[in-house]
Amino acid sequence: QVRLVESGGGSVRAGDSLRLTCAAAGRTFSRYSMGWFRQTPEKERDFVAVISWTGTRALYADSVKGRFTIGRDNVKNTAYLQMNSLKPEDTAVYYCAVEARKFGSDPSDYDYWGQGTQVTVSS
Repeated sequence: QVRLVESGGGSVRAGDSLRLTCAAAGRTFSRYSMGWFRQTPEKERDFVAVISWTGTRALYADSVKGRFTIGRDNVKNTAYLQMNSLKPEDTAVYYCAVEARKFGSDPSDYDYWGQGTQVTVSS
């Protein structure tokens, strides 16, 4: 089992930046791909970004490409999502998750999830 805890959410204005952190405990975090997803009450959980367990590959949703950066530190068992140039449409609850078998954007492939952190961007 892997326990994930997100932090770093908050309320900001459009154009501001936030850095979300995901802290992992339990099984070897370094063997999992780590993804970030987000969800609003009106929508299903959407893919944001994923990073491979080696940290050498990353994939982003088109809506965040060029603005968000995903990274990880396997020594500290943490991952982050640096969010720049935030827009009101980025408002959502952000979740980190890990998967052992694939490197993808489908939330159903992910094995463990954090509890989420709220990000609110005002115009």
